[in-house]
Amino acid sequence: MKESVRRSATSGTSAASSADDKLITRALWALATRAQTPGPLLTTVETLSTWFRLRLSPYPNEVFAVAWLDTKNRLIEFRELFQGTLDRTAVHTRVVVQSALACNAAAGVFAHNHPSGDGRPSSADVGITQELQAALALVEVKLLDHFVVTAAAAPVSLVQAGLIRPPPGSWTVDYPPERPVCEPRRAAKRR
Repeated sequence: MKESVRRSATSGTSAASSADDKLITRALWALATRAQTPGPLLTTVETLSTWFRLRLSPYPNEVFAVAWLDTKNRLIEFRELFQGTLDRTAVHTRVVVQSALACNAAAGVFAHNHPSGDGRPSSADVGITQELQAALALVEVKLLDHFVVTAAAAPVSLVQAGLIRPPPGSWTVDYPPERPVCEPRRAAKRR
């Protein structure tokens, strides 16, 4: 009797293994198919702001997220990188760069929510965005924009607000023309 239990347990295990192997094979096929299929095209301020608002506005604490994009601005992956408190989130440059490289991203768009409902970007928001933009440029990843999202008001684009500049030629729609950072110097007249 013990032997028949062992045989059924063994045959059950091999049947389960076979079923698991088939399931794993199907899952790998599905993942491979998805990996070859480009994600949604994220090329306008309206598309991005709506997309980020739907994802981030419900959170009661600040969440810093990124949409990593390919060379055609199609979504590779959306990642919530950092979670914080009611009014701040610690953002680590090293983690952001690692995330970009892990996704093999060509570009990224950041967003974070302000649970307070005040959509105005803070000086800290602008500062970390400029720091991240410089760090990502070192590994040839473009930072296209950073949105501040609230549940009550329309998201604010730091590029549209004139607080950061996108890389040249990165956006063709909805963004203001590049403004010079400062007036060019006039050549001194020689006597």
